[in-house]
Amino acid sequence: MTKSPVLAAGWFLALLVAGVGAFAAIRWLGEGLTSEAAAMPTVSVGSNPAGHVDVVFHVLATLAAVIALGRMLSNALRWIGQPAVIGEVLAGIVLGPSVLGAISPDAMHFLIPSPATDPHGLVTAALKTISQLGVVLYMFLVGLELNTTRLERQLSSMVAISHCSILVPFVLGAALALWLYPTLSPGGIPFTSFALFLGVAMAITAFPVLARVLTDRSLEKSDLGVLALSCAAAGDVSAWCLLAVVVGVAQSQLSAALPVFFWSAVFIAGMFLVVRPIARKRAEWFDRNPHDDTARPRLFVAILLAALVTEAIGIHAVFGAFLLGVVIPNESRIATDLRQRMQPLVTILLLPAFFAITGMNTRIGLISGWESWLTCGAIIVVATAGKFGGTVIAAKMTGLDWTTSSALGVLMNTRGLMELIVLNIGLSLGVISPTLYAMMVLMALATTAATAPILQWLIPTAKAAEIRDIELDGVAET
Repeated sequence: MTKSPVLAAGWFLALLVAGVGAFAAIRWLGEGLTSEAAAMPTVSVGSNPAGHVDVVFHVLATLAAVIALGRMLSNALRWIGQPAVIGEVLAGIVLGPSVLGAISPDAMHFLIPSPATDPHGLVTAALKTISQLGVVLYMFLVGLELNTTRLERQLSSMVAISHCSILVPFVLGAALALWLYPTLSPGGIPFTSFALFLGVAMAITAFPVLARVLTDRSLEKSDLGVLALSCAAAGDVSAWCLLAVVVGVAQSQLSAALPVFFWSAVFIAGMFLVVRPIARKRAEWFDRNPHDDTARPRLFVAILLAALVTEAIGIHAVFGAFLLGVVIPNESRIATDLRQRMQPLVTILLLPAFFAITGMNTRIGLISGWESWLTCGAIIVVATAGKFGGTVIAAKMTGLDWTTSSALGVLMNTRGLMELIVLNIGLSLGVISPTLYAMMVLMALATTAATAPILQWLIPTAKAAEIRDIELDGVAET
């Protein structure tokens, strides 16, 4: 039997009055009580007792601003064929000291408070923690995208191209260090660490951005696309291994870094010889039991543990997460499931914290005077010449024509987010100065932005369909 609305309202009011009356009675009884424990300082959640800054408020406001502005800039740049990462990086720079801070410091400090308001840097520390988690999970997804089976099939054709595209820019970057070290290196940093890091930073290719550019042109399954992805994947694995060595050298003297090298080698061997077979068996199990609710939590624990181990070794947490992604079968159901579930959360919510930190660290105002801008231009030229030139030379040696070799060189010159991750590692280690960091960020933006239009010029849309069906004679393997 349905109760009358009037009767139901009456019961509700009676319960509300009774609850309020009961609490009032309890409060009356408790007001006369005294506590014998010593008084404890009160700290509101998300606040700094010294500056009373609301960390949660500022972090949420910063993330919302970076996400919103990044989406708007990405949508605008997409009209001219630019990848979304350009807009996201620009959003961080615009909201940082280079643009918003120069126009209205108060507006910038509304997002990230000034040292006077937040003397302990709690907001920045919170953003850095979120950004590091986002980068760790992102690098796991990058590793998960690598098709090791395809790499094995393309091994004979891409070894020369991928490693020449690393060796040439690495050597040119190290040579450039001879010019940059006296004026743009932090005090107390040995030349060896500076030169090694600059070489690695020049050698990086942005595998995810390259894949997106190829997908936008429907070239990802063409011979050119397969070869480009294989070369970028193999090159990035080698470059990240080299970066691990550089970090080990930068954090200690060479003799003291030997344990870092040893444990890094043990970790890499263990991942491929022990973890990889286990990952394959677990992937097969998940293929047969897709509703197993324990697989995903275990894998997240594995990601964090792998990152924790490499952080403890001294080669940065991202390396462990990246390598774990590499050893998981690329085409397995669990890999597909993780990509679908993780990618939106990581790229839309967590990585904007990384873009915010990048924007805070990028102070374009430090590049002042024609000499500084000339140096910045020289860095862009050397980075492009090394990556493009090294790739084209190796591609021609394998028998490719000039158009295909040049297209491959342009694609390998894409740096994107991967370069920014490397640069932030270098800045956090104190290997590069803030001024050089700003120059290198501009280099990453310039080389990434140049990829799509130059590729369009080399391979017009009308000819793209023909390229998809052309066999790379002497290179592609059947």
